[in-house]
Amino acid sequence: MGGAAIRHKHLQIDQGQLDRAKTILGVKTETEAVDRALRLVVSEAEIDAALRRAAGKARIRKLFR
Repeated sequence: MGGAAIRHKHLQIDQGQLDRAKTILGVKTETEAVDRALRLVVSEAEIDAALRRAAGKARIRKLFR
């Protein structure tokens, strides 16, 4: 993705989930928690898309016995 366009947003978010996300992600601010969570979602979507594109095109070989 290109440069980030930072915008000010007003959101209604479950405070309990936000507090838990802060703890899980190890961040200090709510903004950091939301930013990290969004980055994780986008990253997972990109990984899923790459795996779908590669489906059936590669062989998996066992590296360890």
